[in-house]
Amino acid sequence: MALPRLRTVVLVSGAALLTRRALKRRIARSPLWPLPALPEPISGHSKRRATAVRKLLITGRTEVADGVVQLRLEGPGLPPWSPGAHLDLVLPSGLVRQYSLCGDPEDTGAYTVATRLVADGRGGSREVHEQLQEGLEVEVRGPRNRFPLTEAPGYVFVVGGIGITPVLPMLRALAASGAEWRLLYGGRSRASMPFLEEIEKLGADGDRVTVVAQDEAGHPDVAAALADLAPGTAVYCCGPEPLMAAATAGLPEGCTLHLERFSAATGGAASPGEGSEAFEVELRRSGRTVPVAAGQSVLAAVRAELPHVAYSCEQGFCGTCQQRVLEGEIDHRDELLTDDERGDSILICVSRCRGGRLVLDL
Repeated sequence: MALPRLRTVVLVSGAALLTRRALKRRIARSPLWPLPALPEPISGHSKRRATAVRKLLITGRTEVADGVVQLRLEGPGLPPWSPGAHLDLVLPSGLVRQYSLCGDPEDTGAYTVATRLVADGRGGSREVHEQLQEGLEVEVRGPRNRFPLTEAPGYVFVVGGIGITPVLPMLRALAASGAEWRLLYGGRSRASMPFLEEIEKLGADGDRVTVVAQDEAGHPDVAAALADLAPGTAVYCCGPEPLMAAATAGLPEGCTLHLERFSAATGGAASPGEGSEAFEVELRRSGRTVPVAAGQSVLAAVRAELPHVAYSCEQGFCGTCQQRVLEGEIDHRDELLTDDERGDSILICVSRCRGGRLVLDL
C-alpha cells in the first residue's frame, strides 16, 4: 500500500513543479499576462521608502503634555529608522495622517509617536485622541524620512510646540555624540510643551536650550537665535507657519535650512485646477485610462477607479499620494519633491500634466 501512495505523491509534486515552470515561462514571454511586465512597482513611494503596510499593537498611551498624547506601537520585524523620520498612520475611519517618530531608533520592537489635539483641524488628531487606546491594532506605512539629520559642524533647532517630535531623537543623538547644538523651543505654555523636562536635561550642560513660553515671555526671537551663526551651520525648523517664515527670513548666508511642515505654506502649492486643462491618465498596471477634468485633481480621478490609493493632506506637502510616472510631462505644483524625484514622480493631489496624457505605475 505504501508504494502506490508514494508514487502518487511523486506524480503530484512533479506536476506542480512543471506547472510553476510553465507559468514562469509564459509570464516571461508575454508582457500582457497577467499584468504588464514593468519594473518592480514603487507607486505611492519614493525609491527609498519602506513600502510595507503592517498592523501594530498599541501597547502604551501617555499624555506627555496638555493636549498631547504619545502612543507606543509594537510589532515584529519593524524596519529601522533614523531621526527625523515619520510614519503614515491609517486611522480607523480610513484617514491617513503623518506623525513623526519620537522614540529611540535602537528600540527595534516598537515605534513611538505623539500628536496634539487640534480642535479645529481636519479630524485626524481628534480620532487619535478619542479612539486609539491600548490594546487596539492600527495600520501603519513607513517609516519615511524627508527631514534627515545631515552632517554639519554645528546645529541650531527652532521649534514650536508639537514640532519637537521629529527633533527630539536628533537632540538625543547629537548630545550622545558630543556635537555642537542649540535649541530655541517655543510654546503656548510650559505645560503644553511635550518632552520639556527631558530636553532641558539634555541641554543642561552649556546652556544649549532656550525655552520661551508665550504666556510668560511672548513669542521667541528667531532672528536673535540665528544671528552670527558660523558658516555651515545646519538650521532645523519645525512648527507653525510664522515660525517657519521667521527662520527662512533670518537664515544667515552660508548656513543651510531644513524645514518640516505640518501644513501647507501660505501661498504654497497651487490649486490642482488653477490654470489647468483637461487630460487623461493611463493606469498602466490596472489597464485603465481615466479622464481628468480641468477643475479636477488627478487624485480624485484616479480614486474613482482605484479607491485604495492613499492620500492625506491634498495640499502637496505630505507625500502620501506620491506616484511613479512612466510617460508624460509633469506640471509639478507641490512643495515637497526633490529635483531628483521630480524626474519620474508626481504628487497627484495637486500636480498635473503638461500635455494631453500621463502614464502612472498604478
